[in-house]
Amino acid sequence: MRKMTKREQLVLYRSVEKDKLLAKMESVMLQYDEYNKEDDWIYWETNTALGDYCSCIYELIERTAGYGFYGNLWHAYLTHLLVNDENVFSRACEIRGAVEGSVNGLAEHDFELFKQWYDYDFAALEDALGFQLYPVISNYQNANEESRVFNHRIRDRICELSRKLGAASDIREFKGYIESFYKDFGVGKLGLHKAFRIAHTEEGAEIVPITNITHVHLDDLVGYEIAKEKLIANTEAFVQGRRANNCLLFGDAGTGKSSSIKGILNQYYEQGLRIIEVYKHQFRDLNDVISQIKNRNYRFIIYMDDLSFEEFETEYKYLKAVIEGGLEKKPENILIYATSNRRHLIKEEFSDKEGRRDLLHASDTVQEKLSLVSRFGVQIFFCAPDKKEYQNIVKVLAERHGVSMPEEELLLEANRWELSHGGLSGRSAQQFIDFLLGQR
Repeated sequence: MRKMTKREQLVLYRSVEKDKLLAKMESVMLQYDEYNKEDDWIYWETNTALGDYCSCIYELIERTAGYGFYGNLWHAYLTHLLVNDENVFSRACEIRGAVEGSVNGLAEHDFELFKQWYDYDFAALEDALGFQLYPVISNYQNANEESRVFNHRIRDRICELSRKLGAASDIREFKGYIESFYKDFGVGKLGLHKAFRIAHTEEGAEIVPITNITHVHLDDLVGYEIAKEKLIANTEAFVQGRRANNCLLFGDAGTGKSSSIKGILNQYYEQGLRIIEVYKHQFRDLNDVISQIKNRNYRFIIYMDDLSFEEFETEYKYLKAVIEGGLEKKPENILIYATSNRRHLIKEEFSDKEGRRDLLHASDTVQEKLSLVSRFGVQIFFCAPDKKEYQNIVKVLAERHGVSMPEEELLLEANRWELSHGGLSGRSAQQFIDFLLGQR
């Protein structure tokens, strides 16, 4: 009778059974344990085990390198499986921390199996193989530390938890570390990442983490204090569980609308704020996205950048229905933030207001187009700076970036720059400073 693997004995963390690398590594462990008991070394003498083991180490390094893991890669890999597994226990801990009830017994059962993987004696296995690799992967130094592919903040948290779990003396301590991590940082991709995009698959909409985002802070945006105060007030009410409104940031190009949204994300991430970026062609997936996030213990902003519609585009009708037009109650943990250069979002013509002869009810056309923007309870205007404000932005940015130049010369060059690079705006000022830094 075939002996059950540890993966097959998992209950709450059952999805781990599908992990191919863990299955391959456990197969090598099981083969060694069984043949060692029977003193039958045929498997090892054929070098099959050595090839399988080397293949596991290769895959382990390749898989963990993408996340930038260091230290004990085997432990980091197991930890990565634990922190990304969404089940009844991990989701409950995400909300309340340590939980009570029968689910604890099931969790302890699974953690006992995981602890056996953490504590596995690779030294004995490698003695039988006559090949030493574990000393390298148990104290691995990441060769690509400066990479921007992975999120360093998440990587460090997982590696720290990995170290604690590897040193845990018993299941109670092991379980306590896991519970604390879930409560402090969440579980799965929604817990560990700040921002996401949408990918359409055959099964529906998939929420995909954005691993490398721009670390913009609201203080980086020079000026616009009134606009930022409105945005902060609405967002703080939202993350604190109070009533808040959908928000539209509109105005001139290059005035910091998108940067303000990024700054909000970085400022309130630790309080449970997440952002999902959605494009116009993905509006049909919005209901699917909302159904995936409406019962999670986070506050989600569905972010639509540079939102506007031409006369022939009808995607805005899907958006209207999603925001406030459906029968289902609007989830309290979801808001929509959009940026646009148009205040009314949809292209308007004089004929809409004057009334065309071929339209029986011309006013209905106007109301149809204005009904979308009216669903944004907070509308914040970002206007282009005047000459004095533009020069102030340039001076502040130059000081922040250490640009050493006489003020008179700096402003003269800044004025020349804006005349040929998009006019007076915060974006033009930043591009001018970037140009000066590039000339060093």
